[in-house]
Amino acid sequence: MSTRSTRGNPRYASRKPLAAWVFPVRNVGKSLPLMLVIVLAVLLISGIVSVMNSIPLSVRNVYGYSKHITGATPRGDMSYFPELKEHFEQSPIPIERTIVARTVLFNVRSIVGPWPFVLHGVSNADASYLVEKIGLKLAKGRFPEPGQPEAVISGRVARNLGLSLGDVLLRPDDEKNYSPFEVKIVGILSGSEWFAFTSYEYLKENHFPPVDVLIFATPNLSEQRKLDAWAEESLKSQRALVFTFPSLERDTQETFRILFKILNVVVALLVTVITLMMAMLINIYLSQRIVEFGLLQAIGFTQSKLIKRAIYEASLVVAIGWLFGVASACALLSVIRSVLMDPRGFYIDPMDPAAYAYSIPVPIAILTAAAATVWWRFRKFDPISVVERRVA
Repeated sequence: MSTRSTRGNPRYASRKPLAAWVFPVRNVGKSLPLMLVIVLAVLLISGIVSVMNSIPLSVRNVYGYSKHITGATPRGDMSYFPELKEHFEQSPIPIERTIVARTVLFNVRSIVGPWPFVLHGVSNADASYLVEKIGLKLAKGRFPEPGQPEAVISGRVARNLGLSLGDVLLRPDDEKNYSPFEVKIVGILSGSEWFAFTSYEYLKENHFPPVDVLIFATPNLSEQRKLDAWAEESLKSQRALVFTFPSLERDTQETFRILFKILNVVVALLVTVITLMMAMLINIYLSQRIVEFGLLQAIGFTQSKLIKRAIYEASLVVAIGWLFGVASACALLSVIRSVLMDPRGFYIDPMDPAAYAYSIPVPIAILTAAAATVWWRFRKFDPISVVERRVA
């Protein structure tokens, strides 16, 4: 029901004229500013946390293809390669396919700057297997010719870099995306995962160091995680590097651990400032209603009932404000995802539960401040002076 119909209809609250919700509903002009402050606080905190969480979310998605494979390579010494390969042949976890690859790095874009991404040099037969294993398929173009400076990238990579068929992925004059020849895109993959590959022969002839990488795939993800754990444990302190999705997640958490500690401090400061501001607003809000509370106590409301009534009103305002804040944050983050993130291949989750969990301390702290303010205002409240109009 609109404010106009509420205020224009004196029978609206005639059934329960002394109910605690009547004043906020009939006086939207006074209760709405309090709600708006809470809405803005929730919107600000949720937005900050969602943007921060988009960084590890992007890591998990950009390198999500590694969920399907396990990688291992000698630490710069190819003489260890046969021993490393033999080690995996003795794996207690069944390996569906073993792939020998070469790799080179190029940069993709993120909201915090360029990130290294892997261009896998594999045979076309192995490339076909990996594309299917990861859940992609060739949407445009073809696979690279053996030994030629050609590459195939997924649609996510193409969108992120703004590239299409015929564009150059690596070039001699680009230090961050270097190759002695221009590596042109000859194929685009469709699907949700990020992936890129080229000819094994091309990388072997033109890129250094001359160290191969072993890629292992198991029949399913459950077995893949077991292979990851076995590889990490069995090759600990050996002359080999192991690349697994679990290790990527651990490294991501460790990398951003300090950053999220700083985020916690920022959110705590925001909650403190907003709580103090709300305490002052609630104090003003109640001060404007001294006559009302004096008359209520004069007609039989006890001091404890007045305090409960005021806290109930504050709870109602805070709850509505928080819900509208969550809805507003979700709507704004959805717009940001559609307009800014998706076109660039970035990631953000408008429904991130952690973002809204960070905003929960706001209504709790505000209610605590409101309870303290109400108690302080009414601890020595004198209704007689109000009735006698001694209190303005």
